[in-house]
Amino acid sequence: MKKLPELLAPAGTLDAFKTAILYGADAIYAGLPNFSMRARAKIDVDGVRAGIDLAHSAGRQVFLAFNLFAHDYDMANMDAVRRAIEYLSPDALIIADAGVMAWVRENFPDLPIHISTQANICSAASVKFWAAAGATRCVLAREVSLREFESIRAACPDVGLEIFVHGAMCMAYSGRCLLSNFMLNRNANRGACAQMCRWGYDVILRDKNTGIDMQITEDARGAYIMNSRDLCLMPRLADVLKARPDSLKIEGRNRSEYYVGSVVRAYRNAIDDYAKNPDAFDPAPYMADLEKLESRGFTLGFLDGAPDASAHNYESARSVSEFHAAGVITAVRDDAIVFELRNALHVGDTVHFILPYGDTVSIELPQLINAKNGENVSALAAGQSNAIIIPRTWFGQNWSDKFAPFVLAYKHK
Repeated sequence: MKKLPELLAPAGTLDAFKTAILYGADAIYAGLPNFSMRARAKIDVDGVRAGIDLAHSAGRQVFLAFNLFAHDYDMANMDAVRRAIEYLSPDALIIADAGVMAWVRENFPDLPIHISTQANICSAASVKFWAAAGATRCVLAREVSLREFESIRAACPDVGLEIFVHGAMCMAYSGRCLLSNFMLNRNANRGACAQMCRWGYDVILRDKNTGIDMQITEDARGAYIMNSRDLCLMPRLADVLKARPDSLKIEGRNRSEYYVGSVVRAYRNAIDDYAKNPDAFDPAPYMADLEKLESRGFTLGFLDGAPDASAHNYESARSVSEFHAAGVITAVRDDAIVFELRNALHVGDTVHFILPYGDTVSIELPQLINAKNGENVSALAAGQSNAIIIPRTWFGQNWSDKFAPFVLAYKHK
């Protein structure tokens, strides 16, 4: 079969970089506060540099998000941006702004440019425009259907095309939302979105004569009126791969390492499985893995055209999953592993370890051994780097040589 697409993972922390590499991402995208949609990023310039060095040592690429819509005051600070880019040496820049595009072409003429989904590229004409301006890849808007993608692919065979396959959906066109900025002065384009489309709303009618507010009664399905389910193209991954995208992108600039690793693992294994035997490919096992992640439920988005009401969760913005992150392995010894908690654990809990490129290993905890002092406890909360020791003997024959730092685990809620 033809070359498989790149699997592109997000990294908002150095740990997410490490996890994405461990679980099989071909490339990673990251950004910096003030330069991109990363206002709440938990990583600084040196952290991104460390992540890039790790990725390059593992043979992976890193694309630096620089996809803000620049004001004049941003353009006045471009010397600092130039120094950061020179220091980081990314493999490509992801941009959305025409002025930024011109600046990059002048200052970094040999650096590949990817056009962000923020540019709302929905047609072959737009792809050709950006390619003529010097772009090597276009990230298509989430609103592009599979049929439209196939048409764009046919018209633009020599331009890199990237599509989102998994992650949060935005109610505004390709994420260009004013609600958060208008109501809370938190700019969505800078990564500070308050996600107001996830809020529950009461509709209030004001009588123009009396000035009295009167609440309009709604049923349970009328509260979360803008709450989209999360994008997940796994059920139709075979159709997506047949359309020949160059890159499959996972959303999640502010996601945890647990989310990044779990989603990367599911799509990595699914893509490789499809490559072995496309006609026998079954997405069901990988969907089962994804359903263990916290999500608002899943939708195919615009894959088949405009979504219907099933693409929204009108009842709640909470996760529908029955599982959550248990923790991550931080050290492996000959006789035990050190397991740092992401949620509280209790004696008797069953923890499921998500191995890269392998099956899940499960263990019921007969004790909790506090890693800080060796004491047995009945329960231990997450936070403050709380961790437990899990002896090798507890695993019996299930001990795996794939246990390593940044191997993730989940548990039933």
